[in-house]
Amino acid sequence: MFEHTNADFEHALRRTLRPGIEWPTVLMIAACHVVWLAAGLLYAATPWVAVALLAIAIALHSSLQHEAIHRHPTRSAGLNEALVFLPLGLLIPYRRYRETHLAHHVDSRITDPYDDPETFYWAAEDHRRLPRLARLLLACNATLLGRMVMGPAIAAGRFLNAEIRLGLAARGAEARAWRQGWALHALGLIPVLAAILVFFAMPLMTYVAAVYCAMALLGLRGFCEHRWATATDARTVIVERSRLGWLFLNNNLHLVHHKQPQLPWYALPAAYRARRSEWLALNEGYVFTGYRAVLRAFALRAKEPVVHPLGSAPLAESRAG
Repeated sequence: MFEHTNADFEHALRRTLRPGIEWPTVLMIAACHVVWLAAGLLYAATPWVAVALLAIAIALHSSLQHEAIHRHPTRSAGLNEALVFLPLGLLIPYRRYRETHLAHHVDSRITDPYDDPETFYWAAEDHRRLPRLARLLLACNATLLGRMVMGPAIAAGRFLNAEIRLGLAARGAEARAWRQGWALHALGLIPVLAAILVFFAMPLMTYVAAVYCAMALLGLRGFCEHRWATATDARTVIVERSRLGWLFLNNNLHLVHHKQPQLPWYALPAAYRARRSEWLALNEGYVFTGYRAVLRAFALRAKEPVVHPLGSAPLAESRAG
């Protein structure tokens, strides 16, 4: 339905752009790298300002990598990767992010602890085997403040654990792709670390703190992006207004992005406004007016349980099928 009804927006969008190039995204990529460099060079004079600006630039860079994964700003996957190649966030290789995120975009799998790499739900059986302290940390992570304070460390640990397991288990083409992704990441880290340690003259742990703050900002966006619901489209949120929309590249309108990932970030608000009632009907009213509303409701209260509402067995059966 929405592919057809929003064709007018896509047609108008194509008329306003140079064929094959989305210039607002290109300019945003350039601005992000300029801010990153300027922030680093400011470190000696104003350390706290520099760290804050670095966190913003790193968070924006992650949003831009997300755009590149979805074939923005050009039609060339290789060129898009080159434009956002430098791992400003240090941790996640672009190609590993691309693979896991595209797996997440199989909407029927959203929230599945086995098949959705971006879910925060746990299968009951796996959760039961965790140490008591780990279960307590995950319970805190289910609140917004917990997600922003300890969530980056939890997310980093889960990601690295999954990557190590995959690296040990993968064979053939999958293993080669995994090794290539990490090798390219290591190559990209060389100029980034050189800039941090030499040109910025910044202690590495200070930069890691900026990365942590960036992940906390992204945790605010990701906190309510998905929930369990029987209807697939009801699993994805819409946060209608946010002053951080530019930082998240309008990914707060998350359902619109999931249904139409071919639309660039700056086209999402118009696509949402034109069919607002239809979008809200599609996701069964899973909507917040803004992130302040999310904070008021869930700062210290879990939005959902840690364990997936289906427990373990139905998920395992779905995975086997």
